[in-house]
Amino acid sequence: MTEDNDAGKLDDEAIADDWAQALQEQTGGGVNNAFASGAPHFDGNTPATPAGNNDISMVLDIPVQLSVELGRTKVPIKYILQLAQGSIVELDALAGEPMDVLVNGYLIAQGEVVVVNEKFGIRLTDIVTPSERLRRLSRN
Repeated sequence: MTEDNDAGKLDDEAIADDWAQALQEQTGGGVNNAFASGAPHFDGNTPATPAGNNDISMVLDIPVQLSVELGRTKVPIKYILQLAQGSIVELDALAGEPMDVLVNGYLIAQGEVVVVNEKFGIRLTDIVTPSERLRRLSRN
């Protein structure tokens, strides 16, 4: 491994440590249950799962698109063509409202913005239940 790779890996580990510390502060020093139960961490690593949970292991490496949405709006194309630097686009969300967290375009949670070491993240405040996700999927 080269020195550049080692330095990059150390930087990634330092960032991961900072996020883990922020998570501990949020949860009052305890470990977040989602992280302990085998959910992927923000750094892409997945903790070891207990024996007997091998049925889900086949899909753990499938990449998905995770996005955070501030709000939405519909505008005519002529308005889009008039946009310039400094233009303001009004969204349907109010300031302070939770932001939507989507996986492949489907709402899975809502949360609030957090900043750690000048990097943005999102603290999940509400997880959509599996039954609610299925109900939303069936409507589409």
